[in-house]
Amino acid sequence: MLRTLERRGLVRKSDEGTYRLGTTAIVIGTAASTQVDLVRIANPILEEVGQKANETTQLRIIDNGESLCIAKFEPMRDLRVQAMIGRRRPLSAGSYKVLLAFLHPQVQTQMIPEVLPRLTKRTITDRAKLIAELDKIRNQGFCVSYGEVSEQLVSVSVPVLAFDGSVIAAVNVGAPAFRTQRSDVDRFILLLKDAARKISAGLGW
Repeated sequence: MLRTLERRGLVRKSDEGTYRLGTTAIVIGTAASTQVDLVRIANPILEEVGQKANETTQLRIIDNGESLCIAKFEPMRDLRVQAMIGRRRPLSAGSYKVLLAFLHPQVQTQMIPEVLPRLTKRTITDRAKLIAELDKIRNQGFCVSYGEVSEQLVSVSVPVLAFDGSVIAAVNVGAPAFRTQRSDVDRFILLLKDAARKISAGLGW
């Protein structure tokens, strides 16, 4: 078993014959620690944004080519967007496209599937149109989705960036379309940009 772990880089054997953590295990552990820190730092910020917006907020990361919810806050109101930690969504649809938009161009190309799933009549399913939309999102620094994932949903996302400008997560506000005006969207964008800055600062960036 130790030999298998050694081949995978999870442990390495010293000259004395003892084993210690390998490079792969250290990288995995560092990544896991960073994600724990990310959630810990983001939770109170998500709550602050959610209370000010009076809408549901989420923190999402890229995982296995999808967006994955790793933290959330839901307001105390009867009608609200239901969020679920662990729920996945396509990167190519909705405001989670912001995660795709801030990837390195080569990585972005690899992450865009050949066939884009259609979730509603407003979902972008043309690859060229999606790439043009991603350029627009990157330039403006946020993404707004009107009914791309659910026709009754307005969703706004802003990237959380590392010190080198790479995207590590996205903060999001989701609201029922019937009560969301353009002025609300503008307010959500400002709240989310401030939240993203606070999360980055909390991580030391």
